[in-house]
Amino acid sequence: MAFRAGSANTLSGMGVADHSKSTYMELQRKKFHRYIIFRIEEKKKEVVVEKTGGPTESYAEFTASLPENDCRYAVYDYDFVTSENCQKSKIFFISWAPAMSRIRAKMLYATSKNRFKRELEGIHYEIQATDPTEMDLEVLQDRAH
Repeated sequence: MAFRAGSANTLSGMGVADHSKSTYMELQRKKFHRYIIFRIEEKKKEVVVEKTGGPTESYAEFTASLPENDCRYAVYDYDFVTSENCQKSKIFFISWAPAMSRIRAKMLYATSKNRFKRELEGIHYEIQATDPTEMDLEVLQDRAH
């Protein structure tokens, strides 16, 4: 038990790169990006932007950008039309931890998640996914409507 607690304290000291915050602001306020995929840069001890998707990219393009065997954080700006015919947008924070990823990576992402998420104001919903079915577009639709 002591090993696990010690590891969690060490791992949760991840910083957030300024570029990660400014890229998120571009998604949130200016709609420059449909999605952002973040990864933890262990050597630098910070969360960095790995990839962004343009405003016209599809949800399928977003999910195809996530690695099959490694963890990531992602933010997706989901646009939809309400039953009252109003255009809406909800920002989803997705914690991606596929079953095939290394245990160390899963621990690192799990212990750093809350601190990172706090840096991103305006998140509406959070999804934790270990396989693609847990973050199908229908899951987002159900949450947002």
